[in-house]
Amino acid sequence: MEEYLHVLTTIDSEEKAGELQRLLVEERAAACVQILGPISSLYWWKGEIEQAQEWLCLAKTRRSEFRRLERLVKEHHPYETPEIIGIPILAGNEDYLEWIKAETRP
Repeated sequence: MEEYLHVLTTIDSEEKAGELQRLLVEERAAACVQILGPISSLYWWKGEIEQAQEWLCLAKTRRSEFRRLERLVKEHHPYETPEIIGIPILAGNEDYLEWIKAETRP
């Protein structure tokens, strides 16, 4: 059975989120990328607590596409260490999952 993922990344502007969204879909690394935000993030970075306004990108893809999607994000992301987290989709509408499969390429 094919395995599917939600891949999360955050980015510092709506414009950059839109550029990343388009890139991942055009490259067929993701079937869909949704953008939520702005969101408030509070985190440790280099020994200091930082607060930022960010946009959360949720990509739907196959597990087999994760490394390619990760590479694309790293190449086009402004952060030194971007969040790139794959969360397994344990169950879902079979028609939707087949659509993800059809719209991404190995």
